[in-house]
Amino acid sequence: MEYETPLFFHVMAYAADADRDVVDMVSGNPDWGSPDALAEGLHEYADLGGADFQYPPSDGLVELREEIAARRDVPVEQVLVTHGGGEANYLAMARALERDAGEEFLLTDPVYPYYPGKTTMLGATPRYVPTDETGQLDPADVRAAASEDTAAIVVTTPNNPTGAVYGAETMRELVAVAEAHDAVLISDEVYDHFDFSGRFTSALSFDSDHRIVTNSFSKSLAITGFRVGYAVFPPDLVENARSRHMLVNVAGARPSQYAVLHALRNTPPGYYEESRAVLAERIDRFTDALDAAGAAYTRPDGAFYVMARFEGFPGTLANVERLVDEAGVAGMPGEAFGDSRTEWLRFALVTPRAETAAERLAEYFA
Repeated sequence: MEYETPLFFHVMAYAADADRDVVDMVSGNPDWGSPDALAEGLHEYADLGGADFQYPPSDGLVELREEIAARRDVPVEQVLVTHGGGEANYLAMARALERDAGEEFLLTDPVYPYYPGKTTMLGATPRYVPTDETGQLDPADVRAAASEDTAAIVVTTPNNPTGAVYGAETMRELVAVAEAHDAVLISDEVYDHFDFSGRFTSALSFDSDHRIVTNSFSKSLAITGFRVGYAVFPPDLVENARSRHMLVNVAGARPSQYAVLHALRNTPPGYYEESRAVLAERIDRFTDALDAAGAAYTRPDGAFYVMARFEGFPGTLANVERLVDEAGVAGMPGEAFGDSRTEWLRFALVTPRAETAAERLAEYFA
């Protein structure tokens, strides 16, 4: 089996090799800094030594799992700490397929490209359900696409790349569709701290044995390099996921988990509020520049990505490379996210130079 390397790596490498200054708006690495409590936790851990430098429990530090369970109001036995959100999604998708209740994954279009990649890796078949122009997903369309072959429905809310936030009625209906077809709803909620709409509703709000929720601290604590995520499984699905996690990883990284636990216990709400405020201001300034450039765009209700469409400039890899060379801005081609956004480009607003990038785009497309 051959795997296709995600375009993220190609674009980042191309921008890094450019002969000019380039504003990187490719990947979602938060730039606003982690909470002080995270570094404090690392320093505290470094002084422990001995047994605390050995393997943690395979499914995560007990205290961290308890903290997550308390925050999500679920039994601790259903929480599995993973190697980032990526592994959480992999385990969830694998577990859905292992149920032998279908071999098809329903994915949205546009879609974060790692989901189709994992679908291929697991030997499942993708089937795409288009969203509307704002990125909202109509549960009726999901219901129409679902069948006895559906193993899982995979969604992200708040969404990457569209910034759409799915409200309570949408999530309730998605759970109901999964139940009706003996499938599993996999809800990736990694951007849950970045909801500007007030509509975000976790799939955990609905009690069901047909939903798995995945998450990560990479974005909310600005620690993409720490690789600490988690999944909340129904009781009858968690044990096999725990075994697969153990066989792949043995265990996670104890220092990272210790520091995350310390940060969760000691970070005030103001940290998250300030992060959202920074992003809200960047969204305003970036979309103002897109208005000046005459571009169509999606204003995100959540997460930190803006999709833009420039007349006569489709979202191809070749055009992304042109923007790097001629405008000094690196974004992602819309074609990387599915068939419905091939005319669009995606920009990640996780750089203090977002306003500079906006000015360059406005000048380039003037």
